[in-house]
Amino acid sequence: MKVTKTKKTGKSVRREWTKADVKELKAYSKAKTPVVKISKQTKRTIGALRQKALILGIGLGHQR
Repeated sequence: MKVTKTKKTGKSVRREWTKADVKELKAYSKAKTPVVKISKQTKRTIGALRQKALILGIGLGHQR
């Protein structure tokens, strides 16, 4: 889920991961796209991307 702040109240708003979002994340992982770039394109935080990748068992960004 993505947590964003609304403009008026500043409360967090969560966004569920769809099947398309997961498929897109796996494609970025396979292409070894930097996490910052993925974050901007998907409009999700780096932490949210890393957590989802951890749950899915895939790597993100560069592998050491």
